[in-house]
Amino acid sequence: MSAAGRLPALLREPSFRRYWSGHTVSLFGDQITQIALPLLAVLVLDAGAAQMGWLTAAGLLPSLLFSVHAGVWADRRGHRRRMMIITDLGRALVLASLPAAWALGRLGLGQLYAVAFTAGTLSVLFDVCDASLFVSLVPTERYVEGNSLLNGSRAMSYMIGTSAGGALVQLLSAPVALLADTASYLTSAWQLSRIHPVEPPAAERAKGDLAAGFRCLVRSPILRSFYGAVTTLNLFNFAFQAVFVLYATTSLRLSPGLLGAVLGSGAAGSVIGSLLTGRIVQRVGVGRATALGLLAFPAPLVLVPLAHGPVPFTATCLFLAEFGSGCGVMLLDIAGGSLTATLIPHTLRSRVAGASRLFNYGIRPIGALAGGTLGSTIGLRPTLWIATLGALLGLAWLLPSPTLLHTTTPTQAHGEPRLNRTP
Repeated sequence: MSAAGRLPALLREPSFRRYWSGHTVSLFGDQITQIALPLLAVLVLDAGAAQMGWLTAAGLLPSLLFSVHAGVWADRRGHRRRMMIITDLGRALVLASLPAAWALGRLGLGQLYAVAFTAGTLSVLFDVCDASLFVSLVPTERYVEGNSLLNGSRAMSYMIGTSAGGALVQLLSAPVALLADTASYLTSAWQLSRIHPVEPPAAERAKGDLAAGFRCLVRSPILRSFYGAVTTLNLFNFAFQAVFVLYATTSLRLSPGLLGAVLGSGAAGSVIGSLLTGRIVQRVGVGRATALGLLAFPAPLVLVPLAHGPVPFTATCLFLAEFGSGCGVMLLDIAGGSLTATLIPHTLRSRVAGASRLFNYGIRPIGALAGGTLGSTIGLRPTLWIATLGALLGLAWLLPSPTLLHTTTPTQAHGEPRLNRTP
């Protein structure tokens, strides 16, 4: 069999292959920036803890401020692919301004905040448009395969991209390392320019557009239960993340190198999970696979507050926790993403993406603040117990809903005809 014959079916289709390759390159670039940008602040500009907090907030704030409005604007405008290309070029430009300012001796923290905020805003618009472009490129019966490929790339970027970013910073300096992400955005824009799918039509302006995405989420029992579950999970999971590193290094006495290996096991678990999800969905159905993901993501993390004693034992507990959780998050993302994609009308996809992003991302800083507050008042281990057990409550949203009855992916969303696609 030829190499082309061994490729997944979707990757043998030129349009999806170009979309996926640009997406993959951009994900790796994002991981480089995730480590290079804070290192730039610390190593070049001597940023302190408060300034690092502002830098993190600058990147997160656009999701809270603009997700809903971006979804409405994208649905009204149409031409999502074109907007995604523009946002890629915009992100490349603002990131390139950092090494340019550094070379001229004009770099300051204010510019870092502005770049983080601007890039975050453009990312919000890119993501809400991407929800519509995906269904224009992927037949409904292949949603699981398409989501598996995209999430597999994301998992690989977690495993390799951050390490590559650290190496680039060490070899070339933090400002120069950011040029890798600039190149990744240009590559993504180029690949998007080479595809021409028939996209969902632009929605007509109507009263209540801002609330349309929320109405769609609330009125559908499956969407309502799924996003309620994910929001609950994110609340407790980010409380967990807020104190995990501190607990691992101070209470369990893990060295930075060993902690890095533990975190790397989570990325490895994500890769395995992305490879197994398709088979799990075929065996138990997409609805039950989604519920299984809601259990498999947080449940292994119970090993973290259980860990105590000699370092080899605690490191093993954390390794298993991160690996198992990594598998679970891919099962949840792929199965849940495939299920929900079939239930959203084409004309509302960007607005629903904006509304759901507001819930998913808006709850994260709340969870992180709650975790930090609890950790400083009741202690790290009790906080981890609350976070890990609380995250399991997300599954309760699905139990009374019809989600578990979905054994296969529907062939059409809300009875709408499938969009015509170009080769």
